[in-house]
Amino acid sequence: MSIEVKNLVKIYDDKKVIDNVSFKVENGETLAIVGFSGSGKSTILKLICGLTEKDSGEIITSKGDIAMVFQYSALFDSLNVADNISFALRERKDLRNKYNEDDLREIVSQKLELVGLKGIEQKFPSELSGGMQKRVSFARAIVTEPNTILYDEPTAGLDPISSTLIEDYIVRLKDETNAASIVVTHQMSTITRTANKVIMLYGGKIVFNGTPEEMLKQDTPYTKQFVTASLDGPMKMIA
Repeated sequence: MSIEVKNLVKIYDDKKVIDNVSFKVENGETLAIVGFSGSGKSTILKLICGLTEKDSGEIITSKGDIAMVFQYSALFDSLNVADNISFALRERKDLRNKYNEDDLREIVSQKLELVGLKGIEQKFPSELSGGMQKRVSFARAIVTEPNTILYDEPTAGLDPISSTLIEDYIVRLKDETNAASIVVTHQMSTITRTANKVIMLYGGKIVFNGTPEEMLKQDTPYTKQFVTASLDGPMKMIA
């Protein structure tokens, strides 16, 4: 087991945005967290990686790093690709004296090759397409050899072909690292191409827990509404 969430609760302004949520993700598995906007998907990622304090519940992780891939890459504009990727290795107290410059260059090269971007070390984020920036953020995320990788809307803002490429790399990184992966998404192709299992949130609660295949059967009012993108159903959009 790489990560287990038990009875997780988060309250903002007296409202439970995460309400008694529990799930497990094993090593080498990918969980997709889906739901309408405002359902609490990204909040769960922030709770897992410590960007937000939980109010109650447990988050149990295996020993090792948790990496976060942000929605819009979040690369440092003033740093080139190599320095973006090696940032954690240079700045973290537990890592900064572990590698010399030759080591860092080799690690950066290896991670870039893994995401299909070999040889762009000296380019800056402004010189890259959105899809390339996203893949650089993947390389940065795995530079510390994490055992858990969190993806927040990894295909947001990308065209369909770039989205497919990103989905392929999510699968490849899971296979290469054997990490437990959690993907927050609303895109059906990301769910079906990357995930082993799915939870659907509404009102901070889990309203569906199963496989992508089970979700596509539309056997519940929630899955039917989500898959068909219907306005009619138990889930109401927040204006």
